[in-house]
Amino acid sequence: MKYFNYTVLIFLIIFLVGFFFIFSNYFQKKSVQNTKFDTEKESSTNSNIIKDIKYSSKDLRGNEYIIFADEGEIDLNKSEVIFLKDVKAFINLIDNNETITVVSNFGKYNTINFDTIFSKNVKIKYQENTIVGDYLDFSMNKNLLIISKNVVYTNPDNILKADVIEMNTITKNTKIFMHDSKDNVNIESQN
Repeated sequence: MKYFNYTVLIFLIIFLVGFFFIFSNYFQKKSVQNTKFDTEKESSTNSNIIKDIKYSSKDLRGNEYIIFADEGEIDLNKSEVIFLKDVKAFINLIDNNETITVVSNFGKYNTINFDTIFSKNVKIKYQENTIVGDYLDFSMNKNLLIISKNVVYTNPDNILKADVIEMNTITKNTKIFMHDSKDNVNIESQN
């Protein structure tokens, strides 16, 4: 009887873990749409080229993330990652009916967790704020934007220069800092 109880307990745990996994994947809304599939196989680089790309996804809160690119390249050995060119993304926040826009020359998008790295000529716009830099790491799951390298933050009142800006996309809580603690964040008034 003792072994029967352990067996039932083990099967119950396996069932609950499996149920939780299926349940959580069911409610994570994910829609992926690719328009105009012009796929060219390149045998020398073992990759695919896709033109005019659009990916969109929603989190459990209803916030939507939409990313467009003129061109993408998928490494056949890592099909969940796509390298993008001429990228434009929109983060539509449901709580405050606000949109954050991101543009860059290049991007690296993970189709499973939606994390995106934007690089070269990165520009973020939200409300009356503009942030430019060379590198942006965006995590939809963590609601976090981390922009670095030659960062300039501009609003109607100030121009701020720093090494890194971290922003929570939901709360808009922002951390601004320099890599070297001896350096100071540079703030100039526009008035």
